[in-house]
Amino acid sequence: MKILITGICGFVGSTLARTLLACVEGFQIIGIDNLMRPGAETNRQSLKSLGIEFVHGDIRSASDLAGLPAADWIIDAAANPSVLAGVAGGGSSRQLFEHNLAGLGNVLEYAKVHRAGLLLLSTSRVYSIPALATLPLKVEGDGFVLDDTRPLPAGVTAEGIDTAFATTAPISLYGATKLASEIMALEYGAAFDFPVWITRCGVLAGAGQFGTPDQGIFAYWINAHLRRRPLRYIGFEGLGRQVRDAFHPSDLAALLLAQMRSTRDGGQRIYTAGGGPRNAWSLARLNSWCDGRFGTHTPAADPRPRPYDIPWVVMSNADVQRDFAWSPALGLDAIAAEIAAHAGQHPQWLELSGL
Repeated sequence: MKILITGICGFVGSTLARTLLACVEGFQIIGIDNLMRPGAETNRQSLKSLGIEFVHGDIRSASDLAGLPAADWIIDAAANPSVLAGVAGGGSSRQLFEHNLAGLGNVLEYAKVHRAGLLLLSTSRVYSIPALATLPLKVEGDGFVLDDTRPLPAGVTAEGIDTAFATTAPISLYGATKLASEIMALEYGAAFDFPVWITRCGVLAGAGQFGTPDQGIFAYWINAHLRRRPLRYIGFEGLGRQVRDAFHPSDLAALLLAQMRSTRDGGQRIYTAGGGPRNAWSLARLNSWCDGRFGTHTPAADPRPRPYDIPWVVMSNADVQRDFAWSPALGLDAIAAEIAAHAGQHPQWLELSGL
């Protein structure tokens, strides 16, 4: 089986490639990346040494994709993944549109020509910001949790947020490009008869991630805490109570493999996946974990709200457990320890990540 991974030199793309090669015999992997992301160049040689065919190209260029050999499946891991992209750094709004949506159009044309299945990596940020901001929450310990004494809106259970939750605007420019990508992918699959699976991922985290304050928060925070960089609790009274779940791309690879092996026609094509409630930490809890590992380092309180900030996002795994018998194997403690070990071995990692 031949797989094309777009954005292969990023943290998620490169980890998926390594994991799939290690666990499945007979896979051939082609990867394309424009190497625009700071740090991405570091993955190119190690991937090539594994026998991966690497192409330095840009999915925004139709001719770059046209020259690629045919693949059976495409894993689309190419995107500008920052929720602040196009608004507060990380390139212009036009660049965001071109990277995340126009580029996908070229990927879909490639899938149409080669009848390749598509595994589209989407995001928890396709959900309505007002709906997320008004979830019934309470403070428990150092973070927010769902308040189970109050009615929950559709698409939210004790297991987290699922595909039925509201996607009405505003969802951020980034979220809008990903939601539009989901729609276009499903339409292309239906019109040109190739399989499409879409996974709305929670936070992906692990060693080797090029973390920044606006994405890759677990990797960024652990590296910054170790190096005694200034840290801030932004918004929500400056107490670090905002909560995210996280899981490892190697676990995501197992889910994608199950989707590729599925012979099911029709039915549900969009799923949510993440660490779930058992792997969800507040920033304050993450900082406490770092204090225990590296010694005390107290973040500054900055209660001013930022655009698109939300207090609590935890993804439900109920549907992927039911349909693919999938749940994350690595817990957040293990992921944090992996990041910390990597941070200790790479003292210049924040600089490499562009910070």
